Amino acid sequence: MNNQKTIVILGAGESGASAARLAQREGYAVFVSDAGPGSPRYLTELEEAGIEFETMQHTADRIYAADEVVKSPGIPDSVPMIVELRKRGTPVISEIEFAFRFTPKGAEIIGITGSNGKTTTTMLTHHLLDFAGVNALAGGNLGDSFARLLLDNEPADVYVLELSSFQLDGMVDFRPSIAAVLNVTPDHLDRYEYNLDLYADSKVSIARSQRLNDRLLVLADQEVIAPALRRQKIDTQITTISSDDVRDGGIFVDGYEFSLGAGQLRGRHNALNALFAVRIALQLGVNEKEIQLALDSFIPAPHRMELIPTADERTWINDSKATNVDATYFALESMTGSTVWIAGGTDKGNDYDVLMPFVRENVHTLICMGVDNTKLVEVFTGQVDTLLQCSSAAAAVVFAHHRAKKGDTILMSPCCASFDLFKNYIDRGDQFRTAVKNLNA
Repeated sequence: MNNQKTIVILGAGESGASAARLAQREGYAVFVSDAGPGSPRYLTELEEAGIEFETMQHTADRIYAADEVVKSPGIPDSVPMIVELRKRGTPVISEIEFAFRFTPKGAEIIGITGSNGKTTTTMLTHHLLDFAGVNALAGGNLGDSFARLLLDNEPADVYVLELSSFQLDGMVDFRPSIAAVLNVTPDHLDRYEYNLDLYADSKVSIARSQRLNDRLLVLADQEVIAPALRRQKIDTQITTISSDDVRDGGIFVDGYEFSLGAGQLRGRHNALNALFAVRIALQLGVNEKEIQLALDSFIPAPHRMELIPTADERTWINDSKATNVDATYFALESMTGSTVWIAGGTDKGNDYDVLMPFVRENVHTLICMGVDNTKLVEVFTGQVDTLLQCSSAAAAVVFAHHRAKKGDTILMSPCCASFDLFKNYIDRGDQFRTAVKNLNA
């Protein structure tokens, strides 16, 4: 009698293909189903591994016959097939939850989530550990999936995972020894019945399976995060991270001051990200001197307050990843002088009022870069000296060059999604960077 368990993977992208390969390694019978065309790179991986897959359809009979289903984070729980699977009692989990079962014995898992800052904090945490000689790998929602980290590398002592709310929604037993909730602000609410409480519950569920000897770091937030912790009945060691510990280009942790002046972390939001990363590193035994040296050498990910080197005596910043008001709030807050602000794209029901104090104080020119700039124009007309419109990164850079004086900062922090003019925020940021470099060639 064949007791081999059957697992179906929904979605043939990075996480799906990696989960399929990991399941195959662990002895499952594996079938991958993608309603779309799939990615050639990952379909090739499946072919080379001899894993059966289908594209442009979901064969219901095969999917409903599975012992377990791993779904892509991009598939909402409300999809009829997912509802039916759960009605039938079939476990539906995320790739992170599946990979967690095969974590090397004794390894620490660091889980980092939040509406903004996840990638920077994950990368910085990994950098602090790696700099100190800790055998650590980073991935999850960033770079390689957790399953791929387990498949394609020697076992690590620490896995630093960026986790989205969509990934957390598929967790059952996933248990990070250290978890962090950086912040919770309105984003992706279409997946959460437009209810911020449901979204916050998803974020803090990162600690649902933690035990008393595990640790949870959360932003001091009495309005959103604290009530979510009570609703979810989180029972672990909780450390609250406060913006009061950010002062004068540095951060303070347990009486020790770390300087951020020599590195490339700009703005109060990145100082908060550093507070989380430094506390995690200290808890894992990294000493203060090693942490300071690592902070000095850290280079943030592209498109996140990325400084573009030029010789034109102006400061050009690519913050294309700022696809919501909260992210742009922190970017504008970090401006300390005369600024040209480039914004626009696909508006997600944004309320720009919270940006007004920073705009009035420092922004003399707003360049609206989008197909439809109506809302930005209506809100900011009369609030800035100059308001211009364009529909390409190259045009925005030319406009900014003409309006910015020596010593000015040109900040591209769009506040909006990128899909009206660009493939994604990466394409937007790449085009902006290229245009700035061409201008200064």
